[in-house]
Amino acid sequence: MNQQDIAKRNLVIMWFANVFISGSMTMVLPFISLYIETLGEYSDQYVQNWSGLTFGITFVIAFVFSPIWGRVGDKIGRKKILIFCAFGMAISIYLMGAVNTVWQLFILRLFMGVFAGFISMSQAFISTQTAKNIAGRVLGTLQTGSITGSLIGPLLGGLMADSLGYATTFQWTSLSIFISAFLVIATKEFMIESTSGTKTSYTSKEVVTHILANPVLLTVLLISMLVQIAHFSIQPILSLYVSELHGDANLAFYSGIAFSAAGLGNLLMARKWGELADRIGYIKILVVLLFIAGIIYFPGGLVTDFWQLVIIRFILGISIGGIIPVRVAYIRQEAPIAMQGEVLGYNTSLRFLGNVVGPVMGGMVSGYFGFSAVFFITSTLLLICGFVLSAALHRHPEPVNHSG
Repeated sequence: MNQQDIAKRNLVIMWFANVFISGSMTMVLPFISLYIETLGEYSDQYVQNWSGLTFGITFVIAFVFSPIWGRVGDKIGRKKILIFCAFGMAISIYLMGAVNTVWQLFILRLFMGVFAGFISMSQAFISTQTAKNIAGRVLGTLQTGSITGSLIGPLLGGLMADSLGYATTFQWTSLSIFISAFLVIATKEFMIESTSGTKTSYTSKEVVTHILANPVLLTVLLISMLVQIAHFSIQPILSLYVSELHGDANLAFYSGIAFSAAGLGNLLMARKWGELADRIGYIKILVVLLFIAGIIYFPGGLVTDFWQLVIIRFILGISIGGIIPVRVAYIRQEAPIAMQGEVLGYNTSLRFLGNVVGPVMGGMVSGYFGFSAVFFITSTLLLICGFVLSAALHRHPEPVNHSG
């Protein structure tokens, strides 16, 4: 089996592994607050506070550890880190079904954050086996795996929790992550050949210097955080906004439709945006996607009907769907293979930071100025990102040259 066949086989395996991982990580999200209520006699405010803390701590810890795992993966191999992270998450989630206190749940969610870099590491794993000219299409395909899992996970988790109970749901979720670990074991790790004389190892100082020497790459990494802030600012208020538009009847069902609409648009277009970026240019497509997302977000604050919101969420998903794979493909182009894991680790770290800041910002803005203000501010933030990236591209049109 030649390297091209191995790469195709690895992509298929990692696609399914990402489905299981992403689905498992989102399975428990719909009922974390309900699970906390079963651990004692607590006030509504206590449950809400601890729901936010237990949800957010995973992203805070992941923010710290993502660059570390990226660097270790560059040194010892990404397959080993993928297996380690999968087993770590599986054990953490399994134990969540046996906790007796909120503190125990909080600690386990913290440990889960240590191992939460699986998706980004899988991107680095596949990226280093992929030629630059097809990186967008390949990484877009991989992205559809995590999107599929995130669409299935919350629905399946809610159904299992209702029918089997919370503890059993955690156990089944853990099992699906163990399956991902064994799938990774079946892959074969390699890196495409670099030009003779290319360095095979970089210090952290050299990696940071490389990023700082490339203003467009640095801008792309910072925009990773801002896009996540924009995307996640809507999450804590979406169900409340749906209630205002549609009423309380079947609220969970209609909120699920609103959530899933963006995911469906994301799923349909992630690969196609990647293919287009391979031909036209990654930064050009990123600028277009940021402007589309910014323009689409704005009327979300002006809708008067639930289905108008669903249509806007779907179109938003179409634009957001291309941002992650195109961004990773650009990093594949700009960072030498031997440092890609660490660079992608910084990218993921900034994304996780955005995951924490976004919901807090959205909650505060909606509390002071109303739901519509969140959409307006988010729209403005995305448009600013588009202008900043466009300016960076025009000031520095030439990519940093390197081999590999």
